[in-house]
Amino acid sequence: MSSLSFLFPVSCIAIWAGNGIVSKMAVQLMSPAALAWSRWLVAALVLSPWLGRRAWLLRHRLFRCAPRLALLALLGMVLNQTLGYYAATTLGATEISLIMGLTPLMTVVLSTLLLRERPTWGALLGGLVSLGGLVVLLGQGDPARLLTHGISIGYVYMLLSALTYALYSVLLRRWVLGLDNWMMLYGQVLMSLMFLTPFFFLVDGRLPGWESLWFVLYAGVPTSALSPWLWMQGITLLGASRTAIYMNLLPVMTAGLAVTLLGEQLSWSHLVGGGLTLAGVILAQVQRTPVLFPGNKTASRGRRGDKSARAACD
Repeated sequence: MSSLSFLFPVSCIAIWAGNGIVSKMAVQLMSPAALAWSRWLVAALVLSPWLGRRAWLLRHRLFRCAPRLALLALLGMVLNQTLGYYAATTLGATEISLIMGLTPLMTVVLSTLLLRERPTWGALLGGLVSLGGLVVLLGQGDPARLLTHGISIGYVYMLLSALTYALYSVLLRRWVLGLDNWMMLYGQVLMSLMFLTPFFFLVDGRLPGWESLWFVLYAGVPTSALSPWLWMQGITLLGASRTAIYMNLLPVMTAGLAVTLLGEQLSWSHLVGGGLTLAGVILAQVQRTPVLFPGNKTASRGRRGDKSARAACD
Protein backbone atom coordinates (compact mmCIF):
# COMPACT_ATOMS: atom_id res chain seq x y z
CA MET A 1 0.00 0.00 0.00
CA SER A 2 1.46 3.36 -1.04
CA SER A 3 2.35 5.85 1.66
CA LEU A 4 0.49 8.42 -0.43
CA SER A 5 -2.84 6.55 -0.28
CA PHE A 6 -4.13 9.16 2.18
CA LEU A 7 -4.22 11.70 -0.68
CA PHE A 8 -7.35 10.06 -2.10
CA PRO A 9 -9.62 10.69 0.92
CA VAL A 10 -7.96 14.04 1.72
CA SER A 11 -8.56 15.30 -1.84
CA CYS A 12 -12.14 14.06 -1.63
CA ILE A 13 -12.71 15.90 1.67
CA ALA A 14 -11.29 19.12 0.20
CA ILE A 15 -13.82 18.91 -2.64
CA TRP A 16 -16.63 18.20 -0.16
CA ALA A 17 -15.62 21.22 1.90
CA GLY A 18 -16.07 23.40 -1.17
CA ASN A 19 -19.37 21.69 -1.88
CA GLY A 20 -20.59 22.63 1.60
CA ILE A 21 -20.14 26.28 0.69
CA VAL A 22 -21.73 25.76 -2.72
CA SER A 23 -24.71 23.97 -1.14
CA LYS A 24 -25.37 26.79 1.30
CA MET A 25 -25.26 29.38 -1.50
CA ALA A 26 -27.19 27.27 -4.02
CA VAL A 27 -30.23 26.53 -1.83
CA GLN A 28 -30.97 30.25 -1.85
CA LEU A 29 -31.52 30.04 -5.62
CA MET A 30 -32.92 26.54 -6.18
CA SER A 31 -34.70 23.81 -4.27
CA PRO A 32 -32.77 20.93 -2.64
CA ALA A 33 -34.57 18.52 -5.00
CA ALA A 34 -33.45 20.50 -8.06
CA LEU A 35 -29.84 20.68 -6.86
CA ALA A 36 -29.71 16.96 -6.02
CA TRP A 37 -31.13 15.98 -9.44
CA SER A 38 -29.16 18.42 -11.57
CA ARG A 39 -25.76 17.52 -10.06
CA TRP A 40 -26.09 13.85 -11.00
CA LEU A 41 -27.46 14.77 -14.42
CA VAL A 42 -24.31 16.84 -15.03
CA ALA A 43 -22.13 13.99 -13.72
CA ALA A 44 -23.81 11.54 -16.11
CA LEU A 45 -23.30 13.89 -19.05
CA VAL A 46 -19.63 14.34 -18.18
CA LEU A 47 -18.90 10.65 -17.62
CA SER A 48 -20.96 9.10 -20.43
CA PRO A 49 -18.67 9.98 -23.37
CA TRP A 50 -15.78 8.42 -21.48
CA LEU A 51 -17.42 5.46 -19.76
CA GLY A 52 -20.61 4.83 -21.74
CA ARG A 53 -19.05 2.47 -24.31
CA ARG A 54 -17.29 0.40 -21.68
CA ALA A 55 -20.52 0.26 -19.65
CA TRP A 56 -22.29 -1.16 -22.70
CA LEU A 57 -19.63 -3.84 -23.09
CA LEU A 58 -20.05 -4.71 -19.38
CA ARG A 59 -23.84 -4.39 -19.44
CA HIS A 60 -24.45 -8.01 -18.41
CA ARG A 61 -22.30 -7.67 -15.29
CA LEU A 62 -23.81 -4.28 -14.50
CA PHE A 63 -27.27 -5.79 -14.81
CA ARG A 64 -26.37 -8.62 -12.41
CA CYS A 65 -24.95 -6.08 -9.95
CA ALA A 66 -27.85 -3.64 -10.40
CA PRO A 67 -29.56 -4.32 -7.04
CA ARG A 68 -26.36 -3.65 -5.08
CA LEU A 69 -25.45 -0.65 -7.22
CA ALA A 70 -28.95 0.71 -6.64
CA LEU A 71 -28.63 0.37 -2.86
CA LEU A 72 -25.18 2.01 -2.89
CA ALA A 73 -26.52 4.87 -5.00
CA LEU A 74 -29.55 5.29 -2.74
CA LEU A 75 -27.38 5.52 0.38
CA GLY A 76 -24.29 7.38 -0.77
CA MET A 77 -25.64 9.65 -3.48
CA VAL A 78 -29.39 10.08 -3.15
CA LEU A 79 -30.15 10.10 0.58
CA ASN A 80 -26.80 11.42 1.78
CA GLN A 81 -26.76 14.38 -0.59
CA THR A 82 -30.46 15.21 -0.63
CA LEU A 83 -30.71 15.18 3.17
CA GLY A 84 -27.65 17.43 3.28
CA TYR A 85 -29.25 19.91 0.90
CA TYR A 86 -32.42 20.05 2.96
CA ALA A 87 -30.30 20.60 6.08
CA ALA A 88 -28.58 23.52 4.32
CA THR A 89 -31.87 25.44 4.34
CA THR A 90 -31.63 25.83 8.13
CA LEU A 91 -27.99 25.12 9.10
CA GLY A 92 -24.74 26.90 8.32
CA ALA A 93 -22.01 25.29 6.24
CA THR A 94 -19.84 24.79 9.34
CA GLU A 95 -22.65 23.09 11.24
CA ILE A 96 -23.34 20.75 8.34
CA SER A 97 -19.71 19.67 8.17
CA LEU A 98 -19.58 19.13 11.93
CA ILE A 99 -22.40 16.61 11.86
CA MET A 100 -20.84 14.82 8.90
CA GLY A 101 -17.79 14.46 11.14
CA LEU A 102 -19.73 11.80 13.05
CA THR A 103 -19.44 9.50 10.03
CA PRO A 104 -16.09 7.93 11.10
CA LEU A 105 -17.52 6.80 14.45
CA MET A 106 -20.59 5.40 12.76
CA THR A 107 -18.40 3.62 10.20
CA VAL A 108 -16.22 2.02 12.90
CA VAL A 109 -19.33 0.69 14.66
CA LEU A 110 -20.91 -0.59 11.45
CA SER A 111 -17.63 -2.14 10.27
CA THR A 112 -17.35 -4.01 13.55
CA LEU A 113 -20.94 -5.26 13.30
CA LEU A 114 -21.16 -6.01 9.56
CA LEU A 115 -17.59 -6.76 8.52
CA ARG A 116 -16.41 -8.21 11.84
CA GLU A 117 -13.35 -6.00 11.60
CA ARG A 118 -11.35 -5.42 14.75
CA PRO A 119 -11.04 -1.68 15.30
CA THR A 120 -7.62 -0.28 16.20
CA TRP A 121 -6.99 1.58 19.42
CA GLY A 122 -6.18 4.61 17.30
CA ALA A 123 -9.55 4.47 15.55
CA LEU A 124 -11.42 4.13 18.85
CA LEU A 125 -9.47 6.74 20.80
CA GLY A 126 -9.18 9.05 17.80
CA GLY A 127 -12.92 8.77 17.22
CA LEU A 128 -13.63 9.66 20.86
CA VAL A 129 -11.27 12.64 20.73
CA SER A 130 -12.93 13.80 17.52
CA LEU A 131 -16.35 13.31 19.06
CA GLY A 132 -15.27 15.49 21.98
CA GLY A 133 -14.24 18.15 19.49
CA LEU A 134 -17.63 17.92 17.79
CA VAL A 135 -19.43 18.31 21.12
CA VAL A 136 -17.42 21.45 21.87
CA LEU A 137 -18.19 22.85 18.43
CA LEU A 138 -21.89 22.00 18.41
CA GLY A 139 -22.37 23.26 21.94
CA GLN A 140 -20.49 26.48 21.13
CA GLY A 141 -18.15 25.79 24.03
CA ASP A 142 -20.92 24.57 26.37
CA PRO A 143 -21.79 20.87 25.92
CA ALA A 144 -24.87 21.29 28.15
CA ARG A 145 -26.28 23.59 25.49
CA LEU A 146 -27.08 20.55 23.36
CA LEU A 147 -29.41 19.27 26.09
CA THR A 148 -31.06 22.58 26.96
CA HIS A 149 -31.70 23.76 23.40
CA GLY A 150 -32.63 20.42 21.88
CA ILE A 151 -32.04 19.46 18.26
CA SER A 152 -33.56 21.07 15.17
CA ILE A 153 -34.84 19.31 12.07
CA GLY A 154 -31.68 20.38 10.22
CA TYR A 155 -29.55 18.37 12.65
CA VAL A 156 -31.87 15.38 12.21
CA TYR A 157 -31.38 15.55 8.45
CA MET A 158 -27.61 15.69 8.87
CA LEU A 159 -27.47 12.83 11.38
CA LEU A 160 -29.39 10.67 8.92
CA SER A 161 -27.11 11.87 6.13
CA ALA A 162 -24.01 10.86 8.10
CA LEU A 163 -25.51 7.47 8.95
CA THR A 164 -26.37 6.70 5.32
CA TYR A 165 -22.84 7.55 4.21
CA ALA A 166 -21.29 5.41 6.95
CA LEU A 167 -23.39 2.45 5.79
CA TYR A 168 -22.46 3.24 2.18
CA SER A 169 -18.73 3.14 3.04
CA VAL A 170 -19.07 -0.17 4.85
CA LEU A 171 -21.03 -1.80 2.02
CA LEU A 172 -18.45 -0.61 -0.49
CA ARG A 173 -15.86 -2.51 1.52
CA ARG A 174 -18.05 -5.58 2.01
CA TRP A 175 -19.21 -5.99 -1.58
CA VAL A 176 -16.68 -6.83 -4.28
CA LEU A 177 -18.70 -6.51 -7.46
CA GLY A 178 -15.97 -7.26 -9.97
CA LEU A 179 -16.07 -3.70 -11.32
CA ASP A 180 -13.33 -1.09 -11.23
CA ASN A 181 -14.02 2.08 -9.27
CA TRP A 182 -14.82 4.21 -12.33
CA MET A 183 -17.44 1.71 -13.50
CA MET A 184 -18.77 1.47 -9.93
CA LEU A 185 -19.15 5.25 -9.93
CA TYR A 186 -20.82 5.37 -13.34
CA GLY A 187 -23.29 2.65 -12.40
CA GLN A 188 -24.21 4.51 -9.22
CA VAL A 189 -24.59 7.82 -11.05
CA LEU A 190 -27.10 6.25 -13.45
CA MET A 191 -28.96 4.63 -10.56
CA SER A 192 -29.06 7.97 -8.73
CA LEU A 193 -30.71 9.58 -11.74
CA MET A 194 -33.24 6.76 -11.79
CA PHE A 195 -34.21 7.57 -8.19
CA LEU A 196 -33.97 11.37 -8.34
CA THR A 197 -35.67 12.12 -11.67
CA PRO A 198 -39.21 11.19 -10.55
CA PHE A 199 -38.54 12.74 -7.12
CA PHE A 200 -37.48 16.03 -8.70
CA PHE A 201 -40.46 16.30 -11.04
CA LEU A 202 -42.90 15.38 -8.27
CA VAL A 203 -41.47 17.76 -5.67
CA ASP A 204 -40.34 20.68 -7.85
CA GLY A 205 -40.06 20.25 -11.62
CA ARG A 206 -38.56 23.71 -12.24
CA LEU A 207 -35.26 23.59 -14.09
CA PRO A 208 -32.39 25.55 -12.48
CA GLY A 209 -31.82 29.02 -13.93
CA TRP A 210 -28.62 30.40 -15.42
CA GLU A 211 -27.77 32.11 -12.13
CA SER A 212 -27.36 28.63 -10.62
CA LEU A 213 -25.11 27.30 -13.39
CA TRP A 214 -21.77 27.56 -11.58
CA PHE A 215 -23.18 25.94 -8.46
CA VAL A 216 -24.58 23.05 -10.49
CA LEU A 217 -21.31 22.60 -12.37
CA TYR A 218 -19.28 22.44 -9.16
CA ALA A 219 -21.73 20.00 -7.60
CA GLY A 220 -21.87 17.96 -10.81
CA VAL A 221 -18.23 17.74 -11.91
CA PRO A 222 -15.67 17.70 -9.05
CA THR A 223 -18.17 16.78 -6.34
CA SER A 224 -20.18 14.15 -8.22
CA ALA A 225 -17.95 12.90 -11.05
CA LEU A 226 -14.60 12.90 -9.23
CA SER A 227 -14.92 12.86 -5.42
CA PRO A 228 -16.90 9.56 -5.18
CA TRP A 229 -14.12 7.83 -7.15
CA LEU A 230 -11.52 9.32 -4.80
CA TRP A 231 -13.50 8.05 -1.81
CA MET A 232 -13.96 4.57 -3.25
CA GLN A 233 -10.25 4.44 -4.09
CA GLY A 234 -9.45 5.38 -0.51
CA ILE A 235 -11.69 2.61 0.82
CA THR A 236 -10.03 0.13 -1.54
CA LEU A 237 -6.53 1.05 -0.35
CA LEU A 238 -7.12 1.93 3.32
CA GLY A 239 -10.35 0.18 4.36
CA ALA A 240 -13.69 1.67 5.39
CA SER A 241 -12.81 2.64 8.98
CA ARG A 242 -9.43 4.22 8.22
CA THR A 243 -10.81 6.13 5.23
CA ALA A 244 -13.82 7.40 7.16
CA ILE A 245 -11.62 8.87 9.91
CA TYR A 246 -10.50 11.50 7.39
CA MET A 247 -14.08 12.77 7.48
CA ASN A 248 -13.01 14.55 10.66
CA LEU A 249 -11.04 16.97 8.48
CA LEU A 250 -14.27 18.16 6.88
CA PRO A 251 -15.32 20.55 9.70
CA VAL A 252 -11.88 22.14 9.78
CA MET A 253 -11.70 22.70 6.01
CA THR A 254 -15.32 23.82 5.73
CA ALA A 255 -15.04 26.23 8.66
CA GLY A 256 -12.07 27.92 7.01
CA LEU A 257 -13.98 28.37 3.76
CA ALA A 258 -17.19 29.43 5.53
CA VAL A 259 -15.39 32.17 7.44
CA THR A 260 -13.62 33.38 4.30
CA LEU A 261 -16.43 33.15 1.75
CA LEU A 262 -19.67 33.27 3.74
CA GLY A 263 -18.63 35.49 6.63
CA GLU A 264 -19.53 32.89 9.27
CA GLN A 265 -18.05 33.74 12.66
CA LEU A 266 -15.17 31.64 14.02
CA SER A 267 -15.09 31.53 17.83
CA TRP A 268 -12.70 29.95 20.34
CA SER A 269 -14.96 26.90 20.45
CA HIS A 270 -14.38 26.38 16.73
CA LEU A 271 -10.63 26.53 17.28
CA VAL A 272 -10.67 24.13 20.25
CA GLY A 273 -13.16 21.76 18.66
CA GLY A 274 -11.38 21.85 15.30
CA GLY A 275 -8.04 21.17 17.02
CA LEU A 276 -9.46 18.14 18.83
CA THR A 277 -10.98 16.89 15.59
CA LEU A 278 -7.66 17.10 13.79
CA ALA A 279 -5.88 15.46 16.75
CA GLY A 280 -8.28 12.53 16.46
CA VAL A 281 -7.40 12.07 12.79
CA ILE A 282 -3.67 12.03 13.57
CA LEU A 283 -4.13 9.61 16.48
CA ALA A 284 -6.16 7.22 14.33
CA GLN A 285 -3.39 7.08 11.73
CA VAL A 286 -0.43 6.80 14.14
CA GLN A 287 -1.81 4.21 16.55
CA ARG A 288 -2.71 1.05 14.61
CA THR A 289 -2.65 -1.60 17.36
CA PRO A 290 -5.81 -3.73 17.00
CA VAL A 291 -8.18 -4.05 19.92
CA LEU A 292 -8.22 -7.58 21.30
CA PHE A 293 -11.65 -8.80 22.33
CA PRO A 294 -12.57 -12.14 23.92
CA GLY A 295 -13.40 -14.69 21.23
CA ASN A 296 -11.15 -13.22 18.54
CA LYS A 297 -10.65 -16.66 17.02
CA THR A 298 -14.35 -16.90 16.36
CA ALA A 299 -14.35 -13.43 14.87
CA SER A 300 -11.44 -14.39 12.62
CA ARG A 301 -13.31 -17.42 11.37
CA GLY A 302 -16.26 -15.15 10.69
CA ARG A 303 -14.08 -12.83 8.62
CA ARG A 304 -12.67 -15.71 6.61
CA GLY A 305 -16.14 -17.05 6.02
CA ASP A 306 -17.32 -13.63 4.96
CA LYS A 307 -14.95 -13.57 1.98
CA SER A 308 -17.31 -15.77 -0.01
CA ALA A 309 -20.16 -13.34 0.68
CA ARG A 310 -18.06 -10.58 -0.89
CA ALA A 311 -17.66 -12.39 -4.20
CA ALA A 312 -18.46 -10.67 -7.48
CA CYS A 313 -22.03 -10.59 -8.88
CA ASP A 314 -21.84 -13.92 -10.73
